[in-house]
Amino acid sequence: MLVLSRHRDESIMIGDNIVITVVDIRGDKVRLGIQAPTEVPVHRQEVYEAILRERSQNLGDQAASASS
Repeated sequence: MLVLSRHRDESIMIGDNIVITVVDIRGDKVRLGIQAPTEVPVHRQEVYEAILRERSQNLGDQAASASS
């Protein structure tokens, strides 16, 4: 894992077209602004994991329906 230090209003680049900016720092929370092309999905990790679980469940339901 790459670990970078940034101050408020400083950014990092991922590739040529994704910019992550530190918007605010309050106590132990950091607010990040993310600029990315619309075709690049951006989710919090817990939301992404829920999406994966739902996809997996839907695939299982489709497989069960197809075998019936």
